[in-house]
Amino acid sequence: METVGTSSTNDEPSHQVSLDIDRLAQSVKKELQISYAFSDTCCIYKVPERLRELNEKAYTPRVVSIGPIHHGKEKLKAMEDHKRMYLQEFLARSEVSVEGFIEFIEENETRLRNCYAETIEFCSEYFIKMILMDAAFVIMFLLKCKYTDFRGSRDSIFYPPYKNLEVGHDMFLLENQLPFFILQDLCRLSTIVGNSPKATLIELTHWFFSREWGSWAVGEYLGRVDFSEVKHLVDFLTIYHRPTEQQRYEEHELLTAPSVKELQQAGVKFVLSSSKNLLDIKFDRNKGRLAIPLLKLDRGAEIIIWNMQAFEQCHSLKYDYVCDYIRLMGLFVSASKDVEILVEKRIIENFLTSKEEVVKLFYNLQKENFVNGFRFEGLIKDLNAFCERPWNKWKANLKQNYFNTPWAAVSVSGAVIVLILTVIQSVCSILQVV
Repeated sequence: METVGTSSTNDEPSHQVSLDIDRLAQSVKKELQISYAFSDTCCIYKVPERLRELNEKAYTPRVVSIGPIHHGKEKLKAMEDHKRMYLQEFLARSEVSVEGFIEFIEENETRLRNCYAETIEFCSEYFIKMILMDAAFVIMFLLKCKYTDFRGSRDSIFYPPYKNLEVGHDMFLLENQLPFFILQDLCRLSTIVGNSPKATLIELTHWFFSREWGSWAVGEYLGRVDFSEVKHLVDFLTIYHRPTEQQRYEEHELLTAPSVKELQQAGVKFVLSSSKNLLDIKFDRNKGRLAIPLLKLDRGAEIIIWNMQAFEQCHSLKYDYVCDYIRLMGLFVSASKDVEILVEKRIIENFLTSKEEVVKLFYNLQKENFVNGFRFEGLIKDLNAFCERPWNKWKANLKQNYFNTPWAAVSVSGAVIVLILTVIQSVCSILQVV
């Protein structure tokens, strides 16, 4: 038996099977045509294993798959019947036939595949059908959330056993995304939204996020923020707090900062900022006031933070504001007392099980958190400089230990008055003797 590409043991001339160069070349070209992993338009990723190991549940859909990454998983198959029902309703309310939608998706198939970091192995027929089903599901879900007249009595997502909360969470996972352009284009074709009095898709998405996660999707921001280039629903939320000026941050120093408790002991006064932008954290060096916007923390907010962090670390963004925010809060919140102070100042609304859960959240988020230029570097330096001034520490110690309550202040004042009177009496006695 001949061995391809090797010489025989009997010093006979080597034998090599001739290759069909043309056939092999065609095979290579075909593979290159279906490989989309390095497209410039890539924006939907599998979460890196280093992040997934920290919190598997934060990235894994519970009840529904959206897009190809989790499609076909056994525990998510029960929702496929809902997808068919929603597609039926979507088609019934649309002015375009199913053939028209399929043709449109086929025309955009390459663009759709290019949005995913992983090569999608589904054949064209299966891929197009999945996109149509999932896109119709997302659009109808957003409509049903806002308009009760879109809900059918058979819909167990919005009627017992009520799965709308789980579906809403699953729609926000980085691995569970459809490109936003296909949602908008199908809406435009169908005219199912956009006709008065129904809202546009951007308005529907904004309404859903601002209702569910108000700390991250601020109600009055609609109309003031440009959503024209939104990539998907995770990116939709990143746009709310995107800086108006795209600042560049040079390689930063490895800074440390006092915790909230230590800052308070040094005289820093924590106040709730009127700003709705979570990054709008400002320190007044003259007054020693640190203004921080409200942060509402519940299980949904946890999912938001984990997935926005993953998106920033996978995608090439010019700014990584969530990663910056995570690092700053991780420096501030190192113990339950830090959380207690921020809750007392109404800066954090904690709906997690305990203060320790908040500490644990930011501790775990920091483990694999990378920042490319730290936007809060100046803030940290100002806080450190403030804390190093002995006069600030002395004032804070006096206030916290001796004037922390009205009765303590009265007692201290009384003691000072008694001391002064005693000194005056002693001086008068000495003068009388002299």
